[in-house]
Amino acid sequence: MPIPLENTFRSALASANQPLAGMWVCSGSPLIAELCAGSGLDWLLIDAEHSPNGLESILAQLQATHGYPVQVMVRPPVNDTVLIKQYLDLGVQNLLIPMVNSVAEAEAAVAATRYPPQGVRGVGSALARAAGWNRVPDYLARANETISVTVQIESTAAVDSVADILKVDGVDAIFIGPSDLAASMGLLGQQEHPEVRTAVEHCLAAATAAGKPAGVNAFNPDTAHHYLNKGANFILVGADVALLARGSEALANQYIHPADGETPVVKPEATRRSY
Repeated sequence: MPIPLENTFRSALASANQPLAGMWVCSGSPLIAELCAGSGLDWLLIDAEHSPNGLESILAQLQATHGYPVQVMVRPPVNDTVLIKQYLDLGVQNLLIPMVNSVAEAEAAVAATRYPPQGVRGVGSALARAAGWNRVPDYLARANETISVTVQIESTAAVDSVADILKVDGVDAIFIGPSDLAASMGLLGQQEHPEVRTAVEHCLAAATAAGKPAGVNAFNPDTAHHYLNKGANFILVGADVALLARGSEALANQYIHPADGETPVVKPEATRRSY
């Protein structure tokens, strides 16, 4: 089934009657990506900035999630024209571009997704899954309809420039990363710090004023609800690797012998669990 000639993530944001909730997919596994795609969440972020994902594993995950009722976004490791071209040819329709700190960097990200004369994307549709290997009629003329560009606001420079970044034609949305933002503010590891929250809220308000969607990363449920109440249109609330890490630790805590050598107590609910 060819890639559709419309962008469903953009449409979902525009038509949703409530914010979209999603999760990170960082394992690099098509099986895990497919498992998450059937979870009932609104969207997934396949990450290649801090996760072991190359072109081949991203392609496999796109194939694994294709056909599920979930929006899929992919984050490249860097705002790079050549890499973005390769992602688009694979069939990536929704890009999250990291570390966009200025109008010029936002403009470069958009240009990388557009064929000339609007941009600088290289032409290879006959070789590309995105065009169904030239089975999608008028792909070159209509390719822009298939792509959404979300830029990541995660530094003090980006926060200072957020209003102007939002004005860039082709920037569909912004996504705020509180962890790197906290680090750039000299508050490494303190993404819940009041000053970080204030900066995030500033960006959410700027997006609302510009009439563009804004998303944010927030694993803490209280923080997630706080940002949703402040106007976030989409949010990431967990990650496959984090869920597996915490779940496996919980099993270890429940069943592994304590340090003093005493026999662990099996909790009653564990005996009733079915698989």
